[in-house]
Amino acid sequence: MRRTRKWGKIEFAHKMVRRAAELGVNLATNRTVVWKWEEGGQVPDAAAQQVMASLFGIAPEDADPANWPYWLPVWDTKSVDAPWTPAGTVETLADLVRSGHMDRRGFLTITGATLTALAANWAEAPAAFASALDGDAVTDRMVTALEQRLDTLRSLDDEMGGARLLEQARGDLALITGLLKNARYGEAAGSRLYSLAARTSYLTGWMAYDSGLRSAGQEYYVSALRAARTSGDNALGAFILAEMGVHASDIGQDRERVKMTDTAVQKVPRTTPPGVLSYLELHRAEALSRNGQHRRAGQSLSRAFALWEKHGSVALPDWMRWYGEHQLHSTEGKILFRAGDVNRSVDALADSIARAVPRDRAVRSSRLATARLAGGDLDGALDAANAGLTLLESKVTSARAQERLEEFGKKLTPFRAEPRVKEFREHLRALPSAA
Repeated sequence: MRRTRKWGKIEFAHKMVRRAAELGVNLATNRTVVWKWEEGGQVPDAAAQQVMASLFGIAPEDADPANWPYWLPVWDTKSVDAPWTPAGTVETLADLVRSGHMDRRGFLTITGATLTALAANWAEAPAAFASALDGDAVTDRMVTALEQRLDTLRSLDDEMGGARLLEQARGDLALITGLLKNARYGEAAGSRLYSLAARTSYLTGWMAYDSGLRSAGQEYYVSALRAARTSGDNALGAFILAEMGVHASDIGQDRERVKMTDTAVQKVPRTTPPGVLSYLELHRAEALSRNGQHRRAGQSLSRAFALWEKHGSVALPDWMRWYGEHQLHSTEGKILFRAGDVNRSVDALADSIARAVPRDRAVRSSRLATARLAGGDLDGALDAANAGLTLLESKVTSARAQERLEEFGKKLTPFRAEPRVKEFREHLRALPSAA
């Protein structure tokens, strides 16, 4: 934030002191203090954070000291503020492709009221298509080839995790953005291109998130949301909005996630297939559960299962082909665990892992391990954790899976003298960083 304004540490410190005086706050910020905030791991106190938010133009309700440093915007939020038009979509995609925004600190940029306002803007924006631009014509064959590349990337992501594929996904998004900006195409081809941009930007964001690059992942999701709206695919937009809610929960903004998933469910087209509606209800159930609304969560979970039954064997959209009973049971297990039903939680989580692709098995192994440990089954917990660890050692690269196993490892402290616990912790420490 300081560098985007081209402020040195001393200048920033002086500005902090002056703004504090204007706000009636006693603050003695100097260059050393700024260095400690940025490099030394020191957390600014609540008063300093209040002054900082004012200086950066951030609303007080979006600068919760409990969320430090996650409330600090770390990328240019023009993608939030740009008009919801084809030109605005191309502008934000082009800016994203130029910069890459590979923020390795893992912060989210937009939070609080801004996050829920984004959902409202998506719901109200008009869907439109760009008129033909100067350049070569886009053919159906070209778009089909790009769609096939996207399918291949998805399949590889399921097997390997996103870290190894992120640059390829970014390259494909750059190519699609170049076509949107410079090529000639009619309404039908333009619709396919914007839809392809939305799906590719979403997948790139998913890979970034899976790699631990949360801020970058969030910005790709915002661009995906815009492109979906421009293409007129509101079912895809609702899907992306629900996925963005996962990011919000990661930093404790569960109320915002409930609002976002409510918006997605309410604005999705009536013609949306039951399988997609099942997915949205499942996200709402998870959001409500995390927000402590267990009864409503159970109702949404029941609707998600019923809609999946209704969907039957109908093909899902390509951007949601991975969805099925394994995802339903995974979320069911998490909801049951939060509600205190550990035994049923273990059964649901074990079932979800048995049906999942390798990367998802690696991610979910820590959840099953945690549930088994809570039920007093140390050996079963270690079996689950070791299964995930083996995937990370030999097949999958996923920062999420590794972080969750590390969190589980902390829960083993009371059992640190056990030989199997020592062995698991040693193998976990030996893993290379996935970020």
